[in-house]
Amino acid sequence: MSLKLENISKGFGRKPLLNEVFLEIDNNEIVGLFGRNGTGKSTLLKIIFGLLKPDSGIILMDGKDFPCRKIIASGKIAFLPQDSFLPKNRKVREIIPLFFPNGNDQDKVFYAKGVADFCHKKIGDLSLGQLRYLEVLLIGNLQHPYLLLDEPFSMIEPVYKEYIQNFILTLKNSKGILLTDHYYLDVLKVSNRNLLLKDQGLLPIQNENDLITNRYLTKN
Repeated sequence: MSLKLENISKGFGRKPLLNEVFLEIDNNEIVGLFGRNGTGKSTLLKIIFGLLKPDSGIILMDGKDFPCRKIIASGKIAFLPQDSFLPKNRKVREIIPLFFPNGNDQDKVFYAKGVADFCHKKIGDLSLGQLRYLEVLLIGNLQHPYLLLDEPFSMIEPVYKEYIQNFILTLKNSKGILLTDHYYLDVLKVSNRNLLLKDQGLLPIQNENDLITNRYLTKN
């Protein structure tokens, strides 16, 4: 199974963000996506998920045209946005069954490492790390074969970064994952290959030195 973008272009007003972007994500791989603020990373993820329509280009699923209007309803792609999406007045143990009616599916979250420490708390009382870890568990355990993660590591405690990294690595066995975050070392720990969004297109990145060469990072 493969997800492919061909000639994707998108701009807002007179500002072009993406210009004839090509991207292919296979099942069983984790692709890291880097780029400075404003280069279009979140825009690209929203196009792949079907929240934004590209100005031109097509999305293909297993070689077949995959119209934007059908992506969300298809159940093929799950998306973790930058901002939290859970109601703050509900307890964690109330939220999990809303995502997973089946008891076995619920157990994958309830019995995930560390969840017992906060499952009795309200969403609004969780630390940033607990909240992000819970969100990644909820979205990652859906049956969708592709997963988009927008900044899963940002501003969270080290222990929950580790939990999230370990969980993402287990998902690699069954999903294709596109992951973007400014915490580049955390991304490099889990990714199979990496791309940099620069000058409206994607460049292959092999290591940290490539990020320096392409001015995403500066030399110390």
